[in-house]
Amino acid sequence: MDPSSSPSSDNKTVVTSSHLSDMATAGQSSGKYYENLDAEVAGKIQRKVGLIYDETMCKHDTPDGEDHPECPDRIRVIWEKLQLAGVSQRCVVLGSSKAEDKHLQLVHTKDHVNLVKTISTKQKDYRRNKIASQLNSIYLNGGSSEAAYLAAGSVVKVAEKVAEGELDSGFAIVRPPGHHAETDEAMGFCLFNNVAVAASYLLNERPDLGVKKILIVDWDVHHGNGTQKMFWKDPRVLFFSVHRHEYGSFYPSGDDGDYNMVGEGPGEGFNINVPWDQGRCGDADYLAAWDHILIPVAREFNPDIILLSAGFDAAIGDPLGGCRVTPYGYSVMLKKLMEFTHGKIVMALEGGYNLDSIAKSSLACVQVLLEDKIIQGSSEAYPFESTWPVIQAVRKRLCAYWPSLADELSWKLINQKIPNPIILISSSDSETEDDPHGLVYQISKLSIENHQVDTASTSWRADLAKVDIWYASFGSNMWKPRFLCYIQGGQVDGLKKACVGSMDKSPPKEIVWETFPHRLFFGREYTARWGVGGVAFTNPLANLNDQTQMCLYRITLEQFNDVLCQENALNLDSDSAIFDLAALQSAENQISILPEAVSNSWYANVVWLGKKGDIPILTMTCTLSAVEKFKSGEVPVRPPAKAYAKTLIRGLVEGGRFSEEEAEAYIDNAASKPL
Repeated sequence: MDPSSSPSSDNKTVVTSSHLSDMATAGQSSGKYYENLDAEVAGKIQRKVGLIYDETMCKHDTPDGEDHPECPDRIRVIWEKLQLAGVSQRCVVLGSSKAEDKHLQLVHTKDHVNLVKTISTKQKDYRRNKIASQLNSIYLNGGSSEAAYLAAGSVVKVAEKVAEGELDSGFAIVRPPGHHAETDEAMGFCLFNNVAVAASYLLNERPDLGVKKILIVDWDVHHGNGTQKMFWKDPRVLFFSVHRHEYGSFYPSGDDGDYNMVGEGPGEGFNINVPWDQGRCGDADYLAAWDHILIPVAREFNPDIILLSAGFDAAIGDPLGGCRVTPYGYSVMLKKLMEFTHGKIVMALEGGYNLDSIAKSSLACVQVLLEDKIIQGSSEAYPFESTWPVIQAVRKRLCAYWPSLADELSWKLINQKIPNPIILISSSDSETEDDPHGLVYQISKLSIENHQVDTASTSWRADLAKVDIWYASFGSNMWKPRFLCYIQGGQVDGLKKACVGSMDKSPPKEIVWETFPHRLFFGREYTARWGVGGVAFTNPLANLNDQTQMCLYRITLEQFNDVLCQENALNLDSDSAIFDLAALQSAENQISILPEAVSNSWYANVVWLGKKGDIPILTMTCTLSAVEKFKSGEVPVRPPAKAYAKTLIRGLVEGGRFSEEEAEAYIDNAASKPL
């Protein structure tokens, strides 16, 4: 490792960003840059970096064409970026390869392999959506099986060639991702655990290659639960995952990602989790984890090869991750890992859902694998205040297994920090105004071209944060813990995918209940959040013969916009509000408004229900034309699934509106009464 990127004598951790003057901006692809680069590399041996990309993996898509963050364009934009920058032309481009069942069964059960193998056959056409609905955050179509086999097989192929010495390193640009897939279950967009299959193949099927110890680094923003479980008792694999955890509320939820989960039996101490308590962590936070946990332990472990679960959903602008790692930050993390194993590193794409970020971050990493430039220099950007307690807790828990973690971090070091990010509780959500020495300021000091946070997209938030409304919920959001998923992120029992939460995570100021003269009913056959079964709607037109219970949450108009986005599966990083002050005024006059951004969505109709304490009451439901489709049978009316109904019942009972029996009867009546 270059001495200038190491911790200095007082263990100072800084983001090394003036390297850019020597490395060029991560993601840059100007002709002048590559002219100079070609002149520099002409006199030395070029590293052999392998790439695998296959358009066939793009055939895995949503069955009905709905938008989804794990989309085919994720790998397309990476490949296009590498080609445009002239990088792919300097790599060894390999053909894809399908995994063999016997290799998949090194980490997966035979039943699971057979399920994925047959899920795209015509015989399974009628059952495919039902199977997907029973899994956690999974979609399936006719191209899913082949894509899954190609993804796993391609990671195995690159890993094998790197281990053989035919390649120095490689990047498998694959999908679907893999690190959430468990031994007998697909989940979290993942069908097979690609990296785990490759690791087990090298250790168990190719002993002749001399790979006896493997370091798996997972920098995806979500915990690699599947990989952890597969090597839980295996001392040959050191698994390191840094991820948002938030005390178990962030996907995949639960305790698996906690720092106390260190492995078991012979594998005890070989599982390391660095669980962030919050979002918005960036380069400085991740590099602190590298310098004070991963790098010291990696030196002790001394792996033969490194497999990198390279998810880029901790990147700036990612709609699911909510962190702030730059392409430059990823390149520095990767450069630090190249100190080991003579640079034998295999990257496998995991998550990452901002197309611009994953393309630029992938390019920055491949340039590091090619050793395009030496990284040097430093910049004064410090971790968040909350980062140091996490790092200290991990070191304390693991020091019994890794002596390099035994020393206490210096007082001087842990006082190099910036305040935790401020989630909006005042009148402005503009980070550059409210927190001039916060993360946006520090990131801007990195002078990374095209990677600053776009604060223009938050300018509307400052205005709407000053306006309170009552959000009237009649469905699952009647249960407060479920509604808080839309505000603070996470998921509750029965919810098949986690919510990203609002930008402003402040809880509701007040909660009250009211009854409104609107007809409650349940419709649709399937939803991504709840699986098979109807979900709640109300007829937008009032009818005095109908009475619907609604839980009113007093939140800001900014938060209402974020809830509206999440209800309709839209990203939160819009440059403009979906429902602004002008729309609020129009709604009072017109009773309902159909914002253009959600006009083709299920909850596209924002309905004015009046005022309470001079504060507007708004709800969101389907359009009148959708009601007609429900009436005609063009769109099915369906009773709610058990898990969904249970959520409504809990809301009504805990809200003091009904007993459990009365709540069940209320829902049964709404579900059975003809429209």
